Amino acid sequence: MIVRILSGIVLVLITGSSLIIGGWYLFGICLAISLIGMVEYYRVVGLQKNILGIIGYIGAVACYAYLFAGHSELLPFAISIIAIAMLGAYVFTFPRNDIGDVAKAFLGVIYVAVMISYIYQTRMMPHGEYLSWIIFICSWGSDTFAYLVGVAFGKHKMTPKLSPKKSIEGAIGGVAGAAALGALFGFIVQGYIGKNVIPVFTIASAIGAVVSIFGDLAASAIKRNYGVKDYGKLIPGHGGILDRYDSVIFTAPIVYWVLYFLG
Repeated sequence: MIVRILSGIVLVLITGSSLIIGGWYLFGICLAISLIGMVEYYRVVGLQKNILGIIGYIGAVACYAYLFAGHSELLPFAISIIAIAMLGAYVFTFPRNDIGDVAKAFLGVIYVAVMISYIYQTRMMPHGEYLSWIIFICSWGSDTFAYLVGVAFGKHKMTPKLSPKKSIEGAIGGVAGAAALGALFGFIVQGYIGKNVIPVFTIASAIGAVVSIFGDLAASAIKRNYGVKDYGKLIPGHGGILDRYDSVIFTAPIVYWVLYFLG
């Protein structure tokens, strides 16, 4: 438990400092998390050294290069080229690779690299130095509240075969707790932003918290399919990058678009 707490503190310090500093530092952190996460994912699904996995790594770097150059509008173009390249590799390696391998390799790019990139994209929005914190408030905050409420009041299992410790009561507590944290954070920073952001932050945190539950469960489902306990051992007491960022992966794009559409 001590090791888990200490490594968690280090993780929070790295994450927090990257959101504060932004720029090159956050870009590098997000890219590193994406590539390490892809290595973990490809290792689990058996594509770590496959040509499809290699194309995935190169494609992820290309996507980030477009973002850093300020051309996020070209991201769909990059994703299309990745799909074409993987299908081309599938043709030339047939029958060693099948269409399932292509699907798993392509999912690795979208699921890990593209979705994590929304942390950087949110930070680059106007007032992004404040908005980007919502991603972690609704993911890690909801995890904490869900655990506390689940331990105290959890009686109804949410997905007993997939994650027997998660309860419906815990999920409700997690969403409510994240919404409350979002409202509190909005109250604290609204003077710096210059407008009342409490309703927007509350809504974004609540929606993000709901989605984070599925992010956690989706990561667990993949591990169950392949019979592994953790994605890796990079973070002592927590597992791999994907074990710690599983909910963040889902909340990052959702929070970005919720904030975008709510202005």
